[in-house]
Amino acid sequence: MASRSRTLLWIFALLGLGAASWSAWVHANLLRNPLYTSVCDINSTLSCSDAYLSPYGSFLGIPVALPGVLFFVVVLALLAAERRATPAVKANIPGYIFATSTIGLSFVLYLAYGAFIVLKAICILCLLTYVAVIGLFLVSGAVSTVPMQHLPNRALRDLRAVLASPAALAVLLLLVVGSVAAFAYFPRESDRLGGVAHAVESASGGASGGAAGTAANAGAAAAAAAAPAQSLPAAQRAEVEQWFDMQPRSIVPEDPQGATVLIVKFHDYQCPSCGRVHFDYKPILKRYAAESPGKVRYIVRDFPLSSQCNPTGGSNPFSCDAAVAVKAAQAANKGEAMADWIFEHQQTLTRENLRQAARDIAGVADFDAAYKKYIDQVKADASAGALLQVRATPTFFINGVKIEGGLAPPYFDAVIAHALKKGGQ
Repeated sequence: MASRSRTLLWIFALLGLGAASWSAWVHANLLRNPLYTSVCDINSTLSCSDAYLSPYGSFLGIPVALPGVLFFVVVLALLAAERRATPAVKANIPGYIFATSTIGLSFVLYLAYGAFIVLKAICILCLLTYVAVIGLFLVSGAVSTVPMQHLPNRALRDLRAVLASPAALAVLLLLVVGSVAAFAYFPRESDRLGGVAHAVESASGGASGGAAGTAANAGAAAAAAAAPAQSLPAAQRAEVEQWFDMQPRSIVPEDPQGATVLIVKFHDYQCPSCGRVHFDYKPILKRYAAESPGKVRYIVRDFPLSSQCNPTGGSNPFSCDAAVAVKAAQAANKGEAMADWIFEHQQTLTRENLRQAARDIAGVADFDAAYKKYIDQVKADASAGALLQVRATPTFFINGVKIEGGLAPPYFDAVIAHALKKGGQ
């Protein structure tokens, strides 16, 4: 293998290992601590958290960053072995890298589809791993001289040689044990979300394309109706309460109408995270409405990520229409049903089926007239959000405390309970 090609393979492998390791670190922190904010969460479009916590952030229950780390470690091990291998083995190594990169590339294409097409989110760390995998695929493919059909037999022969070498066998065992330990001890989604949200992720796992969003939100709706709220251990609850008390407060121009806890949510109807929290928080809010009538006021404001009705901008094509549809439906006391339908059909939403749903659910016969009537209200919500420096959706203000992205249901519940106990101080 030429020196230049070898150098490029080392560069791409090290780049990928760094990005994948950083991704695993961020994902682990997000799962351990729902209050964690990643440095790569820049706005609603450039967001690592949305990618990692989506159904595309895990595969068969395993965070995708871990197989990524393992992939790049294997490539680096092959490159290291190439320096001391016999000429016969050296000729095989580019082929091994090309074969593994081909598998990695297919996985990368699936993840890129989920991020760019379904979630409409760009994860900078993910992009770096995509570049690394594509680079490895192209370079190794260019220098590989062994026909692919001959690789399996050569791999078995080389594996026997590895098993016969104590040093090589020790490295292989270390790699296997380290991988098993990483998979076993890495935090799981249930550590972060538990209860309702865990059911949501289970419902959406394995889906792809338009079905992914529909299945996830439909599963969320069912889970929200059936699952009880999960309480936090005392130590975690105390930590959340301390964190909440230390946060700065914003002045939110909304009338609490005598409520002790005022929650204002700014959201976009095409935002996957908005759909998730919409269904996750339903049973919690209904419980407080029953247990403490009038003490918790929950206000939803529109912040469509679309330049059509929001000067902040964005590229979600139907978010303005969706906001109008819900406001028009509210006039017929069908606002909640309309919102449920939109979030359940996020990934298959079109202007035509949205208008049909508004007609079927709320009797909105003339959507163009409704648009003219309510679009100024949507724009007013968006302007209010801009004044409050809303940058991403969903963004919550709980008694003035700004929370971007929302909280896992148990933490959301704990914050409300704490604010009630404090009497809205």
